[in-house]
Amino acid sequence: MNLIFIGDIVGKGGRKAVKELVPELRRKHNCSFCIANAENIAGGAGISAKCINELFGHVDVFTAGDHVWDQKDFEREICLLKNVIRPANCSSLQPGKGYGVFRNPAAGEIAVINLQGKVFMRDSAYCPFETVEKILAELPKNIKSIIVDIHAEATSEKAAMAHFLNGRVTAVIGTHTHVQTADATLLSGGTAFISDAGMVGGINSVLGREIPAVINKFRTGMPVKLPVVEENIRLDAVVISFDVNTGKASEIKNISVKAPF
Repeated sequence: MNLIFIGDIVGKGGRKAVKELVPELRRKHNCSFCIANAENIAGGAGISAKCINELFGHVDVFTAGDHVWDQKDFEREICLLKNVIRPANCSSLQPGKGYGVFRNPAAGEIAVINLQGKVFMRDSAYCPFETVEKILAELPKNIKSIIVDIHAEATSEKAAMAHFLNGRVTAVIGTHTHVQTADATLLSGGTAFISDAGMVGGINSVLGREIPAVINKFRTGMPVKLPVVEENIRLDAVVISFDVNTGKASEIKNISVKAPF
């Protein structure tokens, strides 16, 4: 069985690329399930129900990260969106949920867990290692296919999480840095791992933002508006092959495709 995990979707251009590219990618790689990180889906910062619904039928589950609450209405909207999860290791007073069990139309159920790193991250969060231990203990024993999105800055923290969960989950996928890494690998226990899946954003950009604005921000240290690049888009993702009966991964491969606009 195959699933596709799409890196951070950035803005309107990112959404358009998903709509245009994902149906064919799912067919080409025979993927029955699609997960995408959506924390930058609305104007490059945050999530909205409108943007999520725009991708209905293309993406099955959306994960988030430290920008999850950047859109003011989303704390109300998230409770109405059954296919969106936010970092599980943030305050329990936050709305929404940090993991869920979702129906894979081709083969049973898949658990998706969203974690946020602590190293170099802007927002405080509880220990992701302790949090994921509690979640795994709560999952029904019949759930074998488990995907973890760790939204974190430090590659060391992401790699440590993968080895911590080796043999206990299907895949640990890093998000947040918007740069697809070259370390996609299959660990000894049958857990697939990559430090970062990448992004769906502008090729000629700095992490999906206009280059001159980002340079200006770095040079001046002043608050600067960082417009999103909405054309010449690249979609980064990984395809994971796994056994639905054991939850063990057998392959993980990088994908990077240019959108036709």
